[in-house]
Amino acid sequence: MSTPDHPPNDLESVRDRLNVVTQETRFSLLQDILGHPSELPTLKELDYVNPSKSQTTIRQHLQQLVDTGIVEEVRLPEDRRQNDLPYKFYGISASGRQFLEEHKLLRAQDTLREIYAQVEKTDDINRYETAPRPER
Repeated sequence: MSTPDHPPNDLESVRDRLNVVTQETRFSLLQDILGHPSELPTLKELDYVNPSKSQTTIRQHLQQLVDTGIVEEVRLPEDRRQNDLPYKFYGISASGRQFLEEHKLLRAQDTLREIYAQVEKTDDINRYETAPRPER
């Protein structure tokens, strides 16, 4: 029960965010973001490492992660963009990282990076992976 001295508990909000991040596809996307060398993959890279999911499905789940503040869309400044290279990336937001840490969902980050590094990538995906990234 809330009183002036005790504001309403945001347990429901926490539970809602946990439901969002622990849904299988979204949790997999979070793992892929955390495993990426720069922690800022593109939609194309996320699509590549999730071959069983359509790009539309990935985009929808990313949007849910963005809407809940766990993930943020980060764009390369226009003056740093290059033809045929990506400029839009997805990364864990500061508040998202804090939330994931509080709920012990970041423990395997080193392992995720090792797994991501072992993925056989096409030349195109390697080019995207090494493309310039925005400062965060």
